[in-house]
Amino acid sequence: MRSLATLHQSPASCSRSAPVAPCPARRANSSRRVARQGPRARASSPVVETESEDVDITPQIDAFEELVRLAVEKDPSLATLAEQHLRSKSKSAAPVSPFAAPSPGSPSASSMLGPSLGALPNQNKPAWLRQRAPQGEIYSGLKDQLRGLKLATVCEEAQCPNIGECWNGELATATIMLLGDTCTRGCRFCAVNTARTPPPPDPNEPVNTATAVASWGVGYVVLTSVDRDDMPDGGSEHFAATVRTLKQLRPGILVECLTPDFKGDLDAVRHLARSGLDVYAHNVETVERLQKRVRDPRAGYMQTLDVLRAAKECGVYTKSSIMLGLGETDDEVIDTMLDLKAVGVDIFTLGQYLQPTPHHLPVTEFVTPEKFEYWRKFGQEEIGFRYVASGPMVRSSYKAGEFFLHSMIESDRAKARAAQEGAAGRVRPL
Repeated sequence: MRSLATLHQSPASCSRSAPVAPCPARRANSSRRVARQGPRARASSPVVETESEDVDITPQIDAFEELVRLAVEKDPSLATLAEQHLRSKSKSAAPVSPFAAPSPGSPSASSMLGPSLGALPNQNKPAWLRQRAPQGEIYSGLKDQLRGLKLATVCEEAQCPNIGECWNGELATATIMLLGDTCTRGCRFCAVNTARTPPPPDPNEPVNTATAVASWGVGYVVLTSVDRDDMPDGGSEHFAATVRTLKQLRPGILVECLTPDFKGDLDAVRHLARSGLDVYAHNVETVERLQKRVRDPRAGYMQTLDVLRAAKECGVYTKSSIMLGLGETDDEVIDTMLDLKAVGVDIFTLGQYLQPTPHHLPVTEFVTPEKFEYWRKFGQEEIGFRYVASGPMVRSSYKAGEFFLHSMIESDRAKARAAQEGAAGRVRPL
């Protein structure tokens, strides 16, 4: 496989014939067992039991600070920037409080999800799942600006518990949700509103989004969307238009697109991958066995792998995420890691599933911070991902991941430029 320095090339140079490993889900079962046993046998950290009552954990763990620490550990050059940001964040720290879930009658409890599946586990949440309430001047200002431009964010629509962390501080970032706030699918873990025929997308949204993001002065932004199965291309061109406009307004900004599967249309995937984005993210969400229980029937494990493979062939960084606490086994998590690595995924994140309303799937297990740390080390040291973010409050577009990715991408670009300049210097004129 080519190095990432050469993979990260202009969108126009996307090659459909680039060598990518065959889909691992089609491998023989025996080879999968051998591949799985190897890293497990070599792992230096034992698997930590996840029974919360047997674990003595100090409460009020700060998820963002922990992930920044991991990023600095991986790249010491980030230490100064990390210290400045954490210092600025601590000045506006709010009291720690549980992140409140919506009431069963709230608009986000979609009727498409069916009857209640059980009570919310608020009373039984372990201490490490308590998070600062979202507040602060930057948080309020950013929220007002988004409202004024009629822009939706997945931070709010999906009730992300990290919204206060990501929207405050010098590196304030929001994950913008394109194509409206209503999804055509009804995944049983997601709090976003659903409908079979959502309103048509705002044709001015690409320009409004790019204008707003460019005015913030951020160096890294995440664009995501609901599923739009009612649109011929699933919204691929709408995504691409936003990326192109944003790159025109701020050429140096790094753009991550967290996308739906575009109904499995790989031409739509390639179209977006060629738009100028830097990171193509598409989430596998859960292990293969639980796909039909957790995701909408129109999604699928193999389809997700095909999307990530097609994006990787276009020379961009790729990223995927999984939720824990839905009933998966350790072996299934390892299988998922191996499958994602085999299709070229660079960045992998793991987080705790939290039931947003009684209409959604209940939590099967609260995974301990120690177990998440084990998976982080396993993913980087044994599987070989470029970067792994793993923690109870980690989400696929979590800010600490962006903090590290910005440095990683810029470092790879600098190495590529140096290599090109070195090669040019060795060429002598006739």
